[in-house]
Amino acid sequence: MPYVVTRSCCADASCVLACPVNCIHPAPGEPGFATAEMLYVDPLTCVDCGACATACPVDALKPHTALSGAELPFLELNATYYKDNPHADRTPMYVVPRRRALPAGELSVAVVGAGPAGLFAADELLRHPGVRVTVYDRLPTPYGLARAGVAPDHQDTKQVTQLFRTIESQPGFSYRLGVEVGTHLTHADLLREHHAVLYAVGAATDKRLGIEGEDLRGSVSATDFVAWYNGHPDHAHDDHVLDTERAVVIGNGNVALDVARILTADPEALARTDISDRALAALRDSRIREVVLLGRRGPAQAAFTLPELLALAAIEDVDVRVEGWPDGLDPAATEKTRLLARLAARTPVEGRRRIVLRFLTSPVRLTGDTSVRGLEITATALHTDEDGTVRARPTGETRALETGLVLRSVGYRARPVPGLPFDEDSATVPHEGGRVEPGVYVAGWIKRGPTGFIGTNKTCAHETVESLLDDFAAGRLTRPIRDGGSAGDGLSGSGSGSGGSGVGTTTDTLDVDAWHAIDRAERAAGEAQGRPRVKFTDAESLYRAAQATPAARG
Repeated sequence: MPYVVTRSCCADASCVLACPVNCIHPAPGEPGFATAEMLYVDPLTCVDCGACATACPVDALKPHTALSGAELPFLELNATYYKDNPHADRTPMYVVPRRRALPAGELSVAVVGAGPAGLFAADELLRHPGVRVTVYDRLPTPYGLARAGVAPDHQDTKQVTQLFRTIESQPGFSYRLGVEVGTHLTHADLLREHHAVLYAVGAATDKRLGIEGEDLRGSVSATDFVAWYNGHPDHAHDDHVLDTERAVVIGNGNVALDVARILTADPEALARTDISDRALAALRDSRIREVVLLGRRGPAQAAFTLPELLALAAIEDVDVRVEGWPDGLDPAATEKTRLLARLAARTPVEGRRRIVLRFLTSPVRLTGDTSVRGLEITATALHTDEDGTVRARPTGETRALETGLVLRSVGYRARPVPGLPFDEDSATVPHEGGRVEPGVYVAGWIKRGPTGFIGTNKTCAHETVESLLDDFAAGRLTRPIRDGGSAGDGLSGSGSGSGGSGVGTTTDTLDVDAWHAIDRAERAAGEAQGRPRVKFTDAESLYRAAQATPAARG
């Protein structure tokens, strides 16, 4: 009875370490781990001990006899991986990195960014005795995209936050939440207070299309839309055009699929999640019946992962249609194209909401006076460059789609970090192994670009922390001016937060206990409604909840 990975898992490799027979791959250090959509269990080697399921922070592993009908395709998917990647050429079992024997004296590190990349970096640092880590974030709440990016109908993925709770409970860990570097303190302040500063600030903005009409009302970033329905304080109070029968998402990555699912989901099902109350109310009144996802290239080049497509195909009350199949593409070319071909063969059911995956289509311009009324699109044809890159070129055939809502989902982009170099082309901070210079480091999307999954940040953080510890051992780090403190200790305010819908203007500083008070209050509010939590989405509510503990300073 082999165990099976049943979704696009967090890939943090906890299961790899737990497995006593080395049957879960790719493992850290093996080819393909950094880019793998998920990990896979070898059904011929698995001994059915269940250790992997116990270790998995997102409950992605199940015995094959416990799979639901929607999960059965993952059984074949796990087995197929080992047909293409024989186990014999895999490396030995992943070994936990040894603890460092650090030079005498406590190492103090500031980590800027409390998302998965920052917390995995903190965890890697705290594995070594004698290290103190202070994690800064401009929001009053941690966890970054794990809290405000993962779709509310993916509650299993959000269970990774239990792992983060374990990290923040370690000795030597502290938070300074509600503190923005560049506003409340500077890069120089951090360097004076710590041996090193590690930036894990992610990629907070989206890429633009650069087409006419992009700034019309009803043309929005999928990044902002996701933040809206997830209750991010910066966007929880936004308004979006939902009084149109068709929405168009430009792009076909996992975020695009998330947006399409939420727009077509039964609001009563969403009411059992941690979706923002304001977004839920708006979706109850939504008139959207169709969501069209546009992809410039063909099905074989679709950006979404196979596990996310399998999840989409399993939805029972929404039709999924496929349009724009290239001439000559063999449906059996890949697992992804096989599934798309099966979706294309389905018979639509009258009256259902639908999601249309339209390939070989590119946006030309948005039309309307002050608001979006339509989108002009053009057909594309595929061409292969000499280096094998498949590109889409417009054919000149255009048509119009009537719509009042267009969401661009063509990728995230990082902002420059004050005081650090920045490469505009890649939108990353130049580095070598995570080292910008001795004392300054990067991890996560600001380091490698917006690629990978939650668990990818663990391997990324390990590399950066190794560089940092090498520098400390070699005496290349400057000793802090003041020992025993943390930058931001002197920040204080009225205790009421900014009082607005967003955050970032307050000078209150929240620590671990304050965050846990917020967490308890949100969970208690959720329990009363049969939900995981009810998120507080404005600064006033967040700071009021934090002050339920005397540890909140203000």
